[in-house]
Amino acid sequence: MNTEKVVEYIVTWLKDYATNAKVNGFVVGISGGIDSAVTSTLCAKTGFPVLCVEMPIHQAENQVSRGREHITQLKNNFNNVASVEINLTTTFDNFKKAVPTIENEATVAMSLANTRARLRMSTLYYLAGLHGYLVAGTGNKVEDFGVGFYTKYGDGGVDLSPIADLMKSEVYKIAAFLNVPNSIQIAQPTDGLFGDSRTDEDQIGASYDELEWAMIQDELGKTESDFTSREKEVFKIYKQRNKANKHKMDPIPVCEIPKELK
Repeated sequence: MNTEKVVEYIVTWLKDYATNAKVNGFVVGISGGIDSAVTSTLCAKTGFPVLCVEMPIHQAENQVSRGREHITQLKNNFNNVASVEINLTTTFDNFKKAVPTIENEATVAMSLANTRARLRMSTLYYLAGLHGYLVAGTGNKVEDFGVGFYTKYGDGGVDLSPIADLMKSEVYKIAAFLNVPNSIQIAQPTDGLFGDSRTDEDQIGASYDELEWAMIQDELGKTESDFTSREKEVFKIYKQRNKANKHKMDPIPVCEIPKELK
């Protein structure tokens, strides 16, 4: 990958899109992770105003500190970057008190994790509406089109996706080129939606390098029978996730009424 040229291409794409859409800038949710750091830096390089938003919900301190380190670096390097912290912990806790629950703790935990992401999406769109900004998505290719590792109408609810055609490994290369803080570059990827230390790999059962490999094999038309041992296990994980999350990646089904019935 020609990293410098890819960065230039994405920045130009963002500038052209914002200009044609007649908007004032971008808003990006900052998590302390590699994807949001790269996305916000690319947006900053457009010259358009960029609002970086921290939205902690019972967040681990190391995630918060990494996000703040990144925002400080951005502000030092770009005069078009502003930031705001909106602590959604009380909002989330009040939501939990207001809704019913069930005995299955795992199901409740997953539903609440997705609720965190949807509260953040609503917050980003509120701010985007105030300022006339676009919500820039932070998903990469493996997450968005491989295993569907994001929340529908949560972090998947965005106006445009500048890094969604980049594999995770390519995002890391761009992060290094952009001098994203090293603390973010070496951190284990995590969605931070459960309030504990679990990583993306803990949840998925495979690393992003393994998932990239499986995605490429799937695009080549390979099947599970083509592999053995760990490769077979990873490919199976990829295919199961891909199939289960098609509802996120495909357009919303529309019940089309036959003309003769109208």
